[in-house]
Amino acid sequence: MIQFLLKVVLSAVIIATIAEIGKRSSILAALFASLPLSTCLAVIWIYIDTGDKEKVANLSMNIFWILQPSFIFLLLLPLLLRCGYSFLSSFTLSLVAMVIGYAGYFSLLKRLKILN
Repeated sequence: MIQFLLKVVLSAVIIATIAEIGKRSSILAALFASLPLSTCLAVIWIYIDTGDKEKVANLSMNIFWILQPSFIFLLLLPLLLRCGYSFLSSFTLSLVAMVIGYAGYFSLLKRLKILN
Protein backbone atom coordinates (compact mmCIF):
# COMPACT_ATOMS: atom_id res chain seq x y z
CA MET A 1 0.00 0.00 0.00
CA ILE A 2 2.84 2.41 0.81
CA GLN A 3 4.44 1.64 -2.56
CA PHE A 4 1.14 2.44 -4.31
CA LEU A 5 0.84 5.76 -2.47
CA LEU A 6 4.44 6.60 -3.39
CA LYS A 7 3.59 5.94 -7.05
CA VAL A 8 0.51 8.18 -6.87
CA VAL A 9 2.29 11.03 -5.08
CA LEU A 10 5.36 10.99 -7.34
CA SER A 11 3.24 10.85 -10.49
CA ALA A 12 0.98 13.67 -9.26
CA VAL A 13 3.96 15.84 -8.32
CA ILE A 14 5.44 15.45 -11.80
CA ILE A 15 2.16 16.40 -13.51
CA ALA A 16 1.55 19.33 -11.16
CA THR A 17 5.11 20.56 -11.65
CA ILE A 18 4.71 20.51 -15.44
CA ALA A 19 1.45 22.47 -15.11
CA GLU A 20 3.16 25.07 -12.90
CA ILE A 21 6.09 25.38 -15.32
CA GLY A 22 3.53 25.86 -18.11
CA LYS A 23 2.27 29.02 -16.43
CA ARG A 24 5.71 30.56 -16.90
CA SER A 25 7.05 28.91 -20.05
CA SER A 26 5.00 26.87 -22.49
CA ILE A 27 8.17 25.72 -24.29
CA LEU A 28 9.79 24.40 -21.12
CA ALA A 29 6.54 22.75 -20.00
CA ALA A 30 6.15 21.20 -23.46
CA LEU A 31 9.68 19.85 -23.23
CA PHE A 32 8.97 18.16 -19.90
CA ALA A 33 5.51 16.99 -20.97
CA SER A 34 6.92 15.51 -24.18
CA LEU A 35 9.44 13.44 -22.27
CA PRO A 36 8.13 9.93 -21.76
CA LEU A 37 7.92 10.50 -18.00
CA SER A 38 4.74 8.47 -17.53
CA THR A 39 6.23 5.69 -19.64
CA CYS A 40 9.44 5.75 -17.62
CA LEU A 41 7.52 5.67 -14.36
CA ALA A 42 5.26 2.84 -15.56
CA VAL A 43 8.27 0.82 -16.73
CA ILE A 44 10.06 1.35 -13.44
CA TRP A 45 6.97 0.48 -11.36
CA ILE A 46 6.26 -2.66 -13.40
CA TYR A 47 9.86 -3.82 -13.13
CA ILE A 48 10.00 -3.11 -9.38
CA ASP A 49 6.64 -4.89 -8.85
CA THR A 50 7.30 -7.91 -11.08
CA GLY A 51 11.00 -8.08 -11.93
CA ASP A 52 9.78 -9.29 -15.33
CA LYS A 53 11.85 -7.84 -18.18
CA GLU A 54 9.49 -9.32 -20.77
CA LYS A 55 6.55 -7.37 -19.32
CA VAL A 56 8.64 -4.20 -19.50
CA ALA A 57 9.65 -4.96 -23.10
CA ASN A 58 6.03 -5.66 -24.10
CA LEU A 59 4.80 -2.45 -22.47
CA SER A 60 7.47 -0.40 -24.19
CA MET A 61 6.75 -1.89 -27.63
CA ASN A 62 2.98 -1.53 -27.21
CA ILE A 63 3.37 2.12 -26.21
CA PHE A 64 5.43 2.70 -29.34
CA TRP A 65 2.72 1.25 -31.58
CA ILE A 66 -0.19 2.90 -29.78
CA LEU A 67 1.25 6.41 -29.39
CA GLN A 68 0.58 7.73 -32.90
CA PRO A 69 -3.18 8.50 -32.63
CA SER A 70 -2.50 10.84 -29.70
CA PHE A 71 -0.92 13.21 -32.23
CA ILE A 72 -4.42 13.87 -33.59
CA PHE A 73 -5.29 15.55 -30.28
CA LEU A 74 -2.01 17.48 -30.12
CA LEU A 75 -2.43 18.84 -33.65
CA LEU A 76 -6.17 19.48 -33.63
CA LEU A 77 -6.44 21.26 -30.24
CA PRO A 78 -4.27 24.28 -31.10
CA LEU A 79 -5.79 24.48 -34.58
CA LEU A 80 -9.33 24.69 -33.19
CA LEU A 81 -8.33 27.15 -30.46
CA ARG A 82 -6.68 29.41 -33.02
CA CYS A 83 -9.77 29.20 -35.24
CA GLY A 84 -11.79 30.78 -32.43
CA TYR A 85 -13.49 27.76 -30.87
CA SER A 86 -13.89 27.82 -27.10
CA PHE A 87 -11.52 25.79 -24.98
CA LEU A 88 -14.21 23.30 -24.01
CA SER A 89 -15.37 22.80 -27.61
CA SER A 90 -11.79 22.50 -28.88
CA PHE A 91 -10.84 20.07 -26.14
CA THR A 92 -13.94 17.94 -26.64
CA LEU A 93 -13.67 17.83 -30.44
CA SER A 94 -9.97 17.00 -30.21
CA LEU A 95 -10.66 14.16 -27.74
CA VAL A 96 -13.46 12.75 -29.90
CA ALA A 97 -11.26 12.89 -33.00
CA MET A 98 -8.46 11.17 -31.11
CA VAL A 99 -10.78 8.40 -29.88
CA ILE A 100 -12.01 7.84 -33.44
CA GLY A 101 -8.39 7.81 -34.58
CA TYR A 102 -7.52 5.23 -31.93
CA ALA A 103 -10.44 3.02 -33.00
CA GLY A 104 -9.34 3.07 -36.62
CA TYR A 105 -5.69 2.64 -35.73
CA PHE A 106 -6.38 -0.34 -33.45
CA SER A 107 -8.40 -1.92 -36.22
CA LEU A 108 -5.51 -1.45 -38.64
CA LEU A 109 -2.91 -2.80 -36.19
CA LYS A 110 -5.06 -5.89 -35.54
CA ARG A 111 -5.50 -6.51 -39.29
CA LEU A 112 -1.74 -6.21 -39.72
CA LYS A 113 -1.31 -8.57 -36.73
CA ILE A 114 0.87 -6.04 -34.90
CA LEU A 115 -1.45 -6.15 -31.88
CA ASN A 116 -3.39 -9.20 -30.71
